[in-house]
Amino acid sequence: MQKQISVIAYFGEDPTRVYQLVQWLPVLEELDHDHPVGLVVRGAEVARMLEARTALPVILAEGFDVLAKTYDTLDASVVLYCNNSRTNFDSLLNNRMLHVHINHGESDKQSMVSNNAKAYDRVFVAGEAAVQRHRANLMEFDGSSLVRIGRPQLDVGRRDGLARSARTTVLYAPTWEGDADYNDYTSVDVLGPAIVEAILALPAVRLVYKPHPKITTSLTPAVAANHAGIVQRVAEAAAADPAAGHVAITEGDILAVMPACDAMVTDVSSVGLDWLYLCTDKPLLITDRYGDADALRRDVPVSRCADVVDVANIAGLGELLSSRLAHDEHRAARESMRQHYFDDVQNGESTTRFVAAVTELVSLRRRLLMASADDMSATA
Repeated sequence: MQKQISVIAYFGEDPTRVYQLVQWLPVLEELDHDHPVGLVVRGAEVARMLEARTALPVILAEGFDVLAKTYDTLDASVVLYCNNSRTNFDSLLNNRMLHVHINHGESDKQSMVSNNAKAYDRVFVAGEAAVQRHRANLMEFDGSSLVRIGRPQLDVGRRDGLARSARTTVLYAPTWEGDADYNDYTSVDVLGPAIVEAILALPAVRLVYKPHPKITTSLTPAVAANHAGIVQRVAEAAAADPAAGHVAITEGDILAVMPACDAMVTDVSSVGLDWLYLCTDKPLLITDRYGDADALRRDVPVSRCADVVDVANIAGLGELLSSRLAHDEHRAARESMRQHYFDDVQNGESTTRFVAAVTELVSLRRRLLMASADDMSATA
């Protein structure tokens, strides 16, 4: 007999964004030991994709009326949201559960801070950087709903997604172009081919190209064209020198690729901060498609402990990479910056914080319902 679901993970987006919830599945499976978890989705294809990846119950509620009835039947305590989908507001209409935004990563993109945060009872964040980001960018927001939990997804053990190499391995991991210009941080259309050529030109270096999943389906002409060109160029380089091991990896978990890499070039995204957390002792380079160093340093703290790559200095990328691989002068700064983003959380502790925070909310909801029942009895 299925356990009574205590926590719902809600996902209202389409299959192209299901990666946002997938990265949470191992953490939710851990939470399930203490508080039974169910996944509520709004699309049949998403339901099938999740059923193939987890044993957690997947509940399809396509229409709003079905969603409302599902919630009444489940009578869960807490709902978790891994994005700011517009359909979240269908779910937020339920006033018998506590609503928690958990997001799907930690980054300095503008999309990480939204007035939507005010709609949730709690907003789980990684650490001090996220707290400052919310307080600085939202009006009439005191931050009392923010709960620091670290980054539970990074606690998950993974099989290596890339074989080790005797060569030094440089990872190029660009993000996608976002839904709007203000959230466009990709380097693929501006710097991508030049970054790839610079890495390929380095002696005894293996290039790994691992783009954001949505780059592979991009409809933006310049991004799509450069992505295709990069994949072809990597294939040509691999064919010309099979021993080098150059590879483009367009599927799978980038976190499983990182351990076999020695340095990374990436954009403003969660990937750079995941590297900061997991590979603090390895060089990190951040791209700036806009060439605005002052804005980058102000708005993207991780750039202060990394080398910045832009149109003005891309010609010197190969020399810069060689220098950093030989002498990593930003290592101490990265160690300090890791604490700024993730507090003093160590591996495994984020999941403990996450489960404890959810447990507290489950208990709170129980107390609130009891108080409400007592009030009704007193006025009857």
